[in-house]
Amino acid sequence: MPGVLTTALSGRGVRVMLLILTVIAVTTALQLAQQILAPMSFALVLGVVVSPLADKLARHGVPRLVIALSLLLLSTMFVAVILLLIEPLINVLIEELPRIKAVMARLIGEASHLLRGIETISQEIEESVGAEAVEPQTAIPSVGDALWLAPSFVSQVFIFVGTLFFFTLTRNDLYRLTGPLKDRLKHADTVVARYFAAITLVNAGLGAATAAAMMALGVEYALLWGLAAGLLNYVLYLGPLLVASGLALAGILQFHGAYAVLPPLAFLALNMAEANIVTPLVVGQRMAINPLLIFLSIVFGLWLWGPVGAFVTLPLLLWLGVLLEPRPGAADDTADDPLQKVV
Repeated sequence: MPGVLTTALSGRGVRVMLLILTVIAVTTALQLAQQILAPMSFALVLGVVVSPLADKLARHGVPRLVIALSLLLLSTMFVAVILLLIEPLINVLIEELPRIKAVMARLIGEASHLLRGIETISQEIEESVGAEAVEPQTAIPSVGDALWLAPSFVSQVFIFVGTLFFFTLTRNDLYRLTGPLKDRLKHADTVVARYFAAITLVNAGLGAATAAAMMALGVEYALLWGLAAGLLNYVLYLGPLLVASGLALAGILQFHGAYAVLPPLAFLALNMAEANIVTPLVVGQRMAINPLLIFLSIVFGLWLWGPVGAFVTLPLLLWLGVLLEPRPGAADDTADDPLQKVV
């Protein structure tokens, strides 16, 4: 009996070690293949989002090639507009870096007077921050310069465009090859597309409300803050945290006293209302995916592929969740809103 128990334990231990090694190998492969898999995944997510529109156009007799070309043009224009909208945010941040560093140096100086015994350390920190503040702004390239100077940018655009076009063109044929999984795949596409459409409306409203609130408070670049709030809200948890932190810094830069905390507090109030009232009404009452799993997945995607990984993580989780959920019959799918099965 001890020999049998030892053999079973050793077999289980081997399986656990193989699983750990597999996870490490897959993660390493995903990171090494970032230049290929990141734009490919982004294209597949966009292809899933526009798939219901493609099916509707096909039912009206529009040729599949025309559909693929039209949706490719619209999707690439959408991504290009997003990139053009993001660039002013980065440029404003670059322009404000001297002020930010000066304020940080001032805060460190004030803290050094309150904490006895660390004057030497705080002075070194202040000197290092001050030295960075006098660096010329031209040392930091703009977003457009960084994109066009990146040697892999053109290849990633080519991968994105090719994947999106051929997925939209041959999606039905690919799903037909899966046999009984075809209906599940289309159902998952519909859920993700409806979720994305609903969240886009919610984020647009949050961005407009944030811009209006910042204008009312007299915050500089109020429209850009509204744009940042709407775009970063696609990345759950981390996006709103970044906006709140940025507004806290903006309040310190622009205002004095207790008034400086009003911008982040106003945004947090709007975000709480959006997350607890607006989104549940528009999308559903609850998320079937555990919030901890969502948070860890977004952090993992951000570490793995950067902003693209953080953006595609939630749609992929929703898509997999719908694909793997038990479905006793087709009648249940038509009776209930598919979105309610996920959220």
